[in-house]
Amino acid sequence: MLLKRFFILSMSAGLIVSCSSDDSDDVDPIGIDNPATYVFEREGETSVSFSGQTTRILMAEEIIAKFQDETTTLEELTAMFAHVEGESDFSDADLNASDKNILGKTAASFDFFSNNATDQVLIRADFESWIQAQVDEVYPNWNVAAMAGAAGQIADGTSVRYITDKGLEMNQVFNKSLIGALMVDQMLNNYISSSVLDPFTAANDSETLVTDKNYTDMEHDWDEAYGYAFGTAADLTDPRPTIGEDDNFLNKYIGRVEGDTDFAGITDDIFEALKLGRAAIVAKEYDVRNEQAEVLRELISEIIGIRAVYYLQQGKNALDQTTPDYGGGFHDLSEGYGFIYSLQFTRQPNSDAPYFTKAEVDAFLIDLLDDGDNGLWDVTPTTLDAISTSIADRFSFYCRRGWKLK
Repeated sequence: MLLKRFFILSMSAGLIVSCSSDDSDDVDPIGIDNPATYVFEREGETSVSFSGQTTRILMAEEIIAKFQDETTTLEELTAMFAHVEGESDFSDADLNASDKNILGKTAASFDFFSNNATDQVLIRADFESWIQAQVDEVYPNWNVAAMAGAAGQIADGTSVRYITDKGLEMNQVFNKSLIGALMVDQMLNNYISSSVLDPFTAANDSETLVTDKNYTDMEHDWDEAYGYAFGTAADLTDPRPTIGEDDNFLNKYIGRVEGDTDFAGITDDIFEALKLGRAAIVAKEYDVRNEQAEVLRELISEIIGIRAVYYLQQGKNALDQTTPDYGGGFHDLSEGYGFIYSLQFTRQPNSDAPYFTKAEVDAFLIDLLDDGDNGLWDVTPTTLDAISTSIADRFSFYCRRGWKLK
């Protein structure tokens, strides 16, 4: 068995840590017209646009649905991931006509990957390998009962899960990893980045519009960040009433965290930071814009960390029984795997660094699968608690929001 590489900041049973205050002065947006909802207009017409983000989310929805069709070919899934304009890869004609795709925006932020082609190639190869594993390993065993060391299907209550020989549900791994590699990375490390926004300061000051559009470049970039969180909402101007119901990506898990009483209000905090940041761009108050960007980096990153720990603990509870619930446990741990993978795309506020490096994330994922030869079939509560503790300590959830591992 490989030597464990746990990044443990505190291993005490009570998770005792020293909590430093993260209080900061409240933003005082004097002179900023901050609307009640995400409505911004110029000459009576909307100046908001994030259609590209909505398109990519809808493409991603079709991809993860297609993972559950065992007749799908490698060529079909790969073509959906790397869609070429005009190709009939999707059931939606508008998606087929689009010049957008998922691959080109995966691990593609300016701040993290413009000078890091090596990691970008490795990350994109991971997604392609998960597609390959689904086609080569899971589909051929679709109607075979899974067992330790053998792919197949396994019951999870009234549901059926389809897993690899290591117990991983590849549609869940792909789905949850894409939340980080696409939605979080583009949002935190690209569209709200000063490196991306500041070159457009003069144009925004003079209200120079993008050709044939009703927005400035800076306004549009900020809107695109909004789109990755709320671009499929029933009400695009106020996504809060249906948060968690609109797609299976970042929106869904903002809603899941909102539903935890320890974190109630996080949806409002994210929405208000996006709205105030956009209003600050209109008002040309760039310090306020930057302050909201840092708020968003903390809150969106928290979503990923919270759900990673949640699924590790859910999986532990399912497996650590006299009669283990392997189907439910593997489903939870596959989601946890994806959220752990997404940690490398988070961003510490007032920093150029993620909460966890790629090397740390890779080590966590090795640890998750190396308690025995059969991956999740052999994972121990000790391993799951150790990884959970490392993640929770780095974020200090229980310091800021009263949350603790249970």
